Amino acid sequence: MEPISLKKLLAGIADTQDIAPVTDVVTDSRKAGPGCVFAAIRGERVDGHDFAAKALAAGAAAVIAERPIPDLADPRVYQVADTRDALIAMAGNYRAQYAPVLVGITGSVGKTTTKEFCAAVFSAFGETLKTEGNQNNEIGMPATLFRLTPQVRYAVVEMGMDHKGDLHKLAGAARPCAAVITRIGVSHIENLGSQENILAAKMEICDGLPEDGLLVVNGDDPRLAAVQPPRRIQKVQFGIESDVAQVTACDIISSAAGEQFTIRDTEHGRFEASIPAVGRHNIYNALAAYTLATRLGLDPRRACAALADYRTTGMRQRLSAFDGVQIIEDCYNANPDSMRAALEALVTLGGKGRRVAVLGDMLELGAISKEAHLEVGRLAARAADCIITFGEGGAQIAAGARQAGAAEVCHCDTKQQAADRLRDYCRSGDTVLFKASRGMAFEEILRAYRGEQG
Repeated sequence: MEPISLKKLLAGIADTQDIAPVTDVVTDSRKAGPGCVFAAIRGERVDGHDFAAKALAAGAAAVIAERPIPDLADPRVYQVADTRDALIAMAGNYRAQYAPVLVGITGSVGKTTTKEFCAAVFSAFGETLKTEGNQNNEIGMPATLFRLTPQVRYAVVEMGMDHKGDLHKLAGAARPCAAVITRIGVSHIENLGSQENILAAKMEICDGLPEDGLLVVNGDDPRLAAVQPPRRIQKVQFGIESDVAQVTACDIISSAAGEQFTIRDTEHGRFEASIPAVGRHNIYNALAAYTLATRLGLDPRRACAALADYRTTGMRQRLSAFDGVQIIEDCYNANPDSMRAALEALVTLGGKGRRVAVLGDMLELGAISKEAHLEVGRLAARAADCIITFGEGGAQIAAGARQAGAAEVCHCDTKQQAADRLRDYCRSGDTVLFKASRGMAFEEILRAYRGEQG
């Protein structure tokens, strides 16, 4: 973070004439020190207000709090209505000092991978800042904006949401010149009630775009294909099946090394593309990045070539091997769309060996949860020779697989049981997919299968 006066940082948030330079904004009191602002966030397990005195003792220039702190009468404490909103507003004040080409990425599935593809492309043209991991919420996104410097030419900012109004706040602070919406799925349907409401919430990213901004959407998603952006925002579509998308992929060749395809661009022509990632869903993510870059004026040939520089992150479709068994570790998150994509990748990568799917719960699906898990089971029956499940939702996946006629289905009561069943079944040449929502911690099954401790 570059120095900014406290007065500028808190403009519109709290009344102060203090122009002392601020060099960091933190939400963890252990990181507090001279020149920092400590935002006291109240979480589910820990309340940052309990550590305000500690932050001030460490030299913090200010504490932002949303309630009085007992026994702490200090002029450096500024009370606000909502600390999270104040953190977003501070990030917006800091971002206003800089003028990078900043793009926002949102959607029900594929946000982080699309962000990584975008970062790979923009990095070919200049210094690029990107969201680390999936820090896309009201705490993580401000942390990204605070990393802006005068040297940053491009910034790729991932924006997530749980409720209506979330993206309105994030986009208002980030002020992107362009945005991507990857797909409208069913993530957060428990909070929002319907895919129509999810679409409306995702479209809030337009609230931060300029009058003549750019919105890039997946034209194979019927809701996004039909949506009309507000104001004079230009909408550009990418896709594979769409007849009207300006950017499409054709002549697709899939292999264990990745995807090869031809980009057809109504504005720039045809380009041969190659990405080191498997699955049709990754082609969509790559097309989003190419479309965004070219419609912002970057050279299409260089943008296409840069797609090959993509690298996977975290536990997303990470490939490894153990005792001759190929492992697809995709334990970061799960919803019906990403489950389908992961099972398609299992088929592609499976080769001549047997295919094994280790599947678990998709969280936060609300009323559609049972049917969604049953459908995943039916899909798994067509994709895998053996299906191993764990968790309450996993039991429904197993039931769906059995309904579809799968011969080898095993629902396990413990993760160790799942690992043991996997070890008994697998032999050299097989391919195993691990897939569940992050909260299921399926990496623990993988570690037990490998015989690793901890």
